[in-house]
Amino acid sequence: MATEPIPPGRFYSVHLRFSRGVITIAAIVLILAVGISFGVYQLLKRAPKPLAVPEAHCVVRTPGGDREMDIEQAQIAATIAAVAARRKLPERAVVIAYATALQESKLYNLDYGDRDSVGVFQQRESQGWGTKKQIMDPVYATERFFAALVKVKGYRKMPVAEAAQEVQRSAAGYAYGPHQEEAEILAAAFTGRVPRAVHCWYPPETGQAGDAQASGGKAGAEQAAAPRPKTAQARRQLKRALGSTTVTGSKRGWLIAAWSVAHAQKYGLSRVEYAGARWSNDTRVEGWVDGSASGSRKVELA
Repeated sequence: MATEPIPPGRFYSVHLRFSRGVITIAAIVLILAVGISFGVYQLLKRAPKPLAVPEAHCVVRTPGGDREMDIEQAQIAATIAAVAARRKLPERAVVIAYATALQESKLYNLDYGDRDSVGVFQQRESQGWGTKKQIMDPVYATERFFAALVKVKGYRKMPVAEAAQEVQRSAAGYAYGPHQEEAEILAAAFTGRVPRAVHCWYPPETGQAGDAQASGGKAGAEQAAAPRPKTAQARRQLKRALGSTTVTGSKRGWLIAAWSVAHAQKYGLSRVEYAGARWSNDTRVEGWVDGSASGSRKVELA
């Protein structure tokens, strides 16, 4: 049966009406999308804090390069530098210790390892380094490492990998060498030779000062109600590693300041001041800033 052909005009009219409807809907959707996007942008712009809170971390900045670290890594690095300062060892000894620790544990205090190896230097109880409990103490482990290092004749002029191997007696002694550059950057910062080099941040606890430190009103009330920082405990632990917390020079002062910043989370510190500079636990501030009331002979903790 033959079908009646559709007149050309009728087909054109239907097609035109359909196209206009689609265009109208698309225009409405576009207007809504722009409006929603603008509204979200305005809300984000007015938000007092970032929606995503960064994790605790540390950054080391020196003329030789920058490095990011976990809080634990920074604490161990600061401890190694403090023990070296107490023993009056040169920066080269710190570089060798860092290169060793980076290879053995990545600067973490591991409670496991090859056979009975544990700790930051992966020392073994069966090889006379001490008991497992002792080796797991970074201060003790560092003491034992340096005690062995200073017995290596000419270690100051040796290649880093060779000096480290003389202490560790590892099956892969060559592996320490590639860590030398990073070790030198860390040593420059944590020994205090480069001022203002260590910056850390950690999420403040509820009611604790931090990002709110520079704000007034409610933030100021929260800061007033914050738990008191454990400054006495911090100084006792620093004294255990360093021997004395007295600042006898600029380099020692910056070593103490770096140690304090690295341990800020552990002892609830929100501010460290030294030599006219201030570190604060604030994500809006990158590194140290001018504006400290403390003199050059004392490191202030709060």
